[in-house]
Amino acid sequence: MSKKQAYEKKLQAQLDEWSAQIDRLKAKADGKAADEQLEYYQRIEELESMKQSANKKLNELKQASDDAWEDVKVGIDSAWDSLSAAFKSASSRFK
Repeated sequence: MSKKQAYEKKLQAQLDEWSAQIDRLKAKADGKAADEQLEYYQRIEELESMKQSANKKLNELKQASDDAWEDVKVGIDSAWDSLSAAFKSASSRFK
């Protein structure tokens, strides 16, 4: 397995974990009062949007040639860091 393939696999696993976290937040939101649900769903919408952006970055990486993938990786790392921080923030706010 090449470095690129290993990196893709790592990112896909993280995306899958974030999807599961979003599903757990949705389940939590359903059990909350209406005003709290609104806050949950606004945050979930933001997380979904960021996850879609990260997924697009992953697709860019998959399309990049073996020679160019290191250049694409820089942008992906930045997007991943932002998304990771957002998920941590959301998780801590809704415990």
